[in-house]
Amino acid sequence: MSIESVGFEGALISLSLIVAIGAQNAFVIRQGLSNHHVFLVCTICAFSDAALISLGIFGLGEFLSNSAEITEIIEWVAICFLLTYSMIRFKAAWDGNTLEISEEEDQFSAKKTAIITMGFTWLNPHVYLDTTVLLGTASLQFQGDEKIAFAIGAMSSSFLFFYSLGFGARRLAPLLKTKEAWRIIDISIGIIMIWVALGIYGS
Repeated sequence: MSIESVGFEGALISLSLIVAIGAQNAFVIRQGLSNHHVFLVCTICAFSDAALISLGIFGLGEFLSNSAEITEIIEWVAICFLLTYSMIRFKAAWDGNTLEISEEEDQFSAKKTAIITMGFTWLNPHVYLDTTVLLGTASLQFQGDEKIAFAIGAMSSSFLFFYSLGFGARRLAPLLKTKEAWRIIDISIGIIMIWVALGIYGS
């Protein structure tokens, strides 16, 4: 597999993990709608993701690569989670979930906004599972330059997503309030999760 393909795979997996409906994404959109500390919020989210992705790929991933027994256990846990998560996304598509977005948001100082953003990011257990455990496990099939390319792709996707979400909130909000858009998003995520699970199984 080429370096470019590995980087694209990292970007695709990372994007599929962070794009789903969640409190953090809703907060970023609200800040974008209010045009209040948008750059600060997006930067905290993106750099936090990058730090956790690095921890997963070069920390947990390296640790797992030295222990075949633990690696096998983590891989099966990851596969079970991914398949379960894909079913959740398919169910969400069936139910027609939408993202509730209010354009009325309290105006906080930069310091308070940063603290709230850090809370949404670092106090969310799903963030650690997505960025550290799942991406770390997915990276086990790569070594050397391929692992670096995978990490760069995953981080780049995170940066692109959060800045696009924050600064494009006014344009994206009407679309993200529709059930049809989220059906497409949820089905796509479900398919990608199955693809990632198969990739881990075959590694």
